[in-house]
Amino acid sequence: MTVSRRTGALCGIAAPVAFVGGWVVTGLLTEGYDPLQDAISQLAREGAPTRAAMTGCFVAFGVLLPVWAVVVARELEAAGLRAVVTVAGLATVAVAALPLSREPGGTQDLLHGVAAGTGYVAMALTPLVAALALRRSGHRTAAAASAAVGLVSAGALVGTLLVEGSGGVQRLGLTVVDAWHVVVAGWVLGRRP
Repeated sequence: MTVSRRTGALCGIAAPVAFVGGWVVTGLLTEGYDPLQDAISQLAREGAPTRAAMTGCFVAFGVLLPVWAVVVARELEAAGLRAVVTVAGLATVAVAALPLSREPGGTQDLLHGVAAGTGYVAMALTPLVAALALRRSGHRTAAAASAAVGLVSAGALVGTLLVEGSGGVQRLGLTVVDAWHVVVAGWVLGRRP
């Protein structure tokens, strides 16, 4: 797939904005929803009043991120980066396709968890894979910052598995990588060809 630098970078900004904007807005619109306790997927659960909107945001993120993957991998000269960013996007599409069921438990919730877990791992790996490429190209400060983002994300996302009611920890783990995408995409937009 051939993607222009500008198109890819704009997708690298739009994807996180759609995702984070989606859970912020739908969370504010949902009575009794606590973003520090409740998982993002609760907003797209079958029967949730915000299901359609949050599902749309998942799909937007999941479709735009693989387009960005082509460009970020090319710009950072890191073929592995394309794979992890694409997996993060496609796993999010799977999360949208497999919402939590109206009644908790069961096969659908298990499959949802597998898709979400795959996306979490890919998200946390993204800045770690980029850090290796940045270090190789002599950008040591950027590599260290990227590695720090990846480690914070990984730690937070592991925390979501260990702590019941860890919506805030989940958001930390995902949002630091979403911010990483926006910063790197802004850098790509500002670079001279």
